[in-house]
Amino acid sequence: MDKPTKRSFSFECKLEIVGRYLAGETKLELAREFDLSSPQLVATWARIFRNEGEDGLRPKPKGRRPLGDAVVREPAELEQLRRENERLRAEVAYLGKARALRAQQRR
Repeated sequence: MDKPTKRSFSFECKLEIVGRYLAGETKLELAREFDLSSPQLVATWARIFRNEGEDGLRPKPKGRRPLGDAVVREPAELEQLRRENERLRAEVAYLGKARALRAQQRR
């Protein structure tokens, strides 16, 4: 018995299968027609397509990410800190106004 090898499918093939699945064809029909290892593969590709769009079906580079990608995370962290800073400023302004109102009521 031959050992099955991991097959890879082109972006265009995945896109066609997902498009037909979303148009109403069943996973089982598509798996048989395209000789897929499992009908679940169609559902997985459809979920990725819904969540990430077409880019989710494109082939990913193999191996470790280059070190340059570490810099990409910095803007996200910076943006998070900016949002937190803005929230804290609003909180300080709110508390200052509340303190001023209480001071007015005491008079």
